[in-house]
Amino acid sequence: MSTKAPNPVDKYVGSRVRMRRIMLGMSQEKLGEALGLTFQQVQKYEKGTNRVGASRIQQISEILQVPVSFLFEGGPSGTTSAESFGEGASPAYISDFLATSEGLALTRAFTRISDAKLRRSIVDIVEQIAAREGHDPR
Repeated sequence: MSTKAPNPVDKYVGSRVRMRRIMLGMSQEKLGEALGLTFQQVQKYEKGTNRVGASRIQQISEILQVPVSFLFEGGPSGTTSAESFGEGASPAYISDFLATSEGLALTRAFTRISDAKLRRSIVDIVEQIAAREGHDPR
């Protein structure tokens, strides 16, 4: 038996659910309780393993306090690859980064820094560390 790869849209919507849930400091268990599901089912939604029905998407958006469109913003659609992402959409690695607890924590902390020069210095330091690690920071 072959396992079917998750649909890119399902995977993307799941990553947006995860990102928003983490932004709110909500556990998979808490989201599952609000939806009447187990945390394992929430996990499957977030990984894109299981598809989320329309009524469930609406319910999730209400619990996560975002419009339904938030779950699809910047994601792949059924159109051609040139139209798949909205103008100015973030590359996938940004969504992947923001879907991690570290990425969200770093983003939250960074955006609280009001001094633009200090923010620039932090970016410079991170770029230097990445260069030393052998990664292109850009």
